[in-house]
Amino acid sequence: MKVLMGSLAFSGHFNPMTGIAKQLQAAGNEVSWYTGSHYAAKLAELGIEHRPFVRAVEHTEANLNDLYPERARLKGPKVVSFDGEKVFAGNVGNFFEDLKEIHATDPFDVLVIDGAIYVQRLVTRLLGIPVVSVIAIQNMQRDRLVPPLFFGFQPAKGVRGRVRDHVMTALSERMVMKPARQRYARILADYGLTMPQGGFFTDEPYLTSAAVLQTGTESFDYPRSQRNPLVHYVGPLVPYRTRSGAYAAPAPSPHRRTVLVTQGTVDNEDATKLIVPTIEALKDTDTQLIVATGGKGTARLREAYPQPNIVIEDYVDFDAVLSRADAFVTNGGFGGVLLSLSHGVPPVCAGVKEGKNDINARVDYHRVGINLKTEKPAAAAIADAVERVVTEPSYRQRAAGYAAEMASHHHPAAASGAIIEATCSNRTH
Repeated sequence: MKVLMGSLAFSGHFNPMTGIAKQLQAAGNEVSWYTGSHYAAKLAELGIEHRPFVRAVEHTEANLNDLYPERARLKGPKVVSFDGEKVFAGNVGNFFEDLKEIHATDPFDVLVIDGAIYVQRLVTRLLGIPVVSVIAIQNMQRDRLVPPLFFGFQPAKGVRGRVRDHVMTALSERMVMKPARQRYARILADYGLTMPQGGFFTDEPYLTSAAVLQTGTESFDYPRSQRNPLVHYVGPLVPYRTRSGAYAAPAPSPHRRTVLVTQGTVDNEDATKLIVPTIEALKDTDTQLIVATGGKGTARLREAYPQPNIVIEDYVDFDAVLSRADAFVTNGGFGGVLLSLSHGVPPVCAGVKEGKNDINARVDYHRVGINLKTEKPAAAAIADAVERVVTEPSYRQRAAGYAAEMASHHHPAAASGAIIEATCSNRTH
């Protein structure tokens, strides 16, 4: 079977799909990958043919404000609205034209696409190719029991909560997501297609794919009134590791406990947000604090914090560290939170932007960790939260329950099985 993978050129969209790609390749399928030039070298290292963006604008973590200088002045919902239109919806036609050209010259049997590319309806309807969407964040499909996206809400309680959700959903659609929905609808109209009346832009992958590979577990989602049979929860999608991967694995220390902290790979320019207050909270204590900077400011932090209990690296082997960690301090990237829970390690979360408030609200709702509900927590708040998740057994017990559940999902193998099943099912219809 010929499989074309496809993703945005963001690490949080590309990396989780690499394990699936290598699993499909190991099963004898021919795999290539449509993405930006930013990942050409990585794909060569993985032994996967690169099909580069041609018409599509290549967005990366580093170039958004360079491409759109006006974006740097936006905050909160305005950034979400801007990105929805410019980064996601605005590129859909370009993505489709690139994919159509690839298929014309080198036909593929199935498109396994990052859900945020939003070409599912176009490819399915106009090319007749089954599309399997990979969702690297929490389940975004709207449901009357699930609070609206991007507000960091937990499920409503009582009449007042349901009214809140109804009002904020309407407000979000009018004020935040309307530009993206309108832009997307205009692109569909250019091809003679329409969205369902009253449909949500972010629902498209869940409605028009042959299957949806949803990162996480169903139990870590919020309760839903309806279950979508197309959705397959596949646990944490861990990036494929090549032998040449330069990841530090700090040795166990004689300290009483081990804590890992990171600001991820997107919002990691300003270490004073989370890394510095975490170091301040735990320096000179009986804790081995392992800091993963994501390659930003490592030397400066090492110079500022030479304490023997502090280990500062560009990148660390998260699996190795979390296998013995007592707590994980994070801004709330979904992949990191799930990886932490897969090891039974309770997270302490401090993040609001890029939808992290929704992820961190789930951590709090399921009581597997602590949500500090801020981008810039105080050192004292971090110290208190770490102490709580380490010393109160309930956090570790609930995290261990999720670890057992995730272990049953078989991750890339389950994902590749769902892809093959969806492709075969499409051929029989």
